[in-house]
Amino acid sequence: MKRSLLMLLIATALPAVAQQLADGEIRRVDKKARTITIKHGPIQSIDMPAMTMVFDVKDPAMLDRVKAGDKVRFDAEMKAGGKTIVTRIETVR
Repeated sequence: MKRSLLMLLIATALPAVAQQLADGEIRRVDKKARTITIKHGPIQSIDMPAMTMVFDVKDPAMLDRVKAGDKVRFDAEMKAGGKTIVTRIETVR
């Protein structure tokens, strides 16, 4: 019984950790290069401090949903070789 309770607690806690999105502002969208420049706060999922940087995007269709000046919340992951990729992005209204 104790093991079942522990598994349930772990399973319910994981989505909360995974859902922590970083705040940012779009500075530039480059559809040709499939990149997005974001001035962002800390990105907890990859232990990155606040800065402005260029990211690749997991899905190029993301670039059609944002424009320079948009306030966003997003998540990113670090790939082998140090590339950082935006995996999820949503505008903040």
